[in-house]
Amino acid sequence: EAQLVESGGGLVQAGGSLTLSCVASGFTFDDYAIGWFRQAPGKEREGVSCISAIDRDTDYADSVKGRFTVSKDNVKNTVYLQMDSLKPEDTGVYYCGAGGEWGQGTQVTVSS
Repeated sequence: EAQLVESGGGLVQAGGSLTLSCVASGFTFDDYAIGWFRQAPGKEREGVSCISAIDRDTDYADSVKGRFTVSKDNVKNTVYLQMDSLKPEDTGVYYCGAGGEWGQGTQVTVSS
């Protein structure tokens, strides 16, 4: 059974940092690009960042460029999202997604 599990969320002050993790199981990690998404209260889910399956090409939403960094560890089947210089508008539930599967999400709250 394919599964994605996020962790690492929490409450942080503006300007702080968090690192999210997404552990994948039940499918071949190398076959899929992995994306990070977030959903703020009352808003639709939006793409934040993604990393390609093989060559590790990365992409970021304009709102997080220069502040967030996505990386992956194929041995650990884990994708990370390093979030620096966090802003209150970064608050939301963060999800990872791949191959049509979604994790349960992890809450990130940034206080002003």
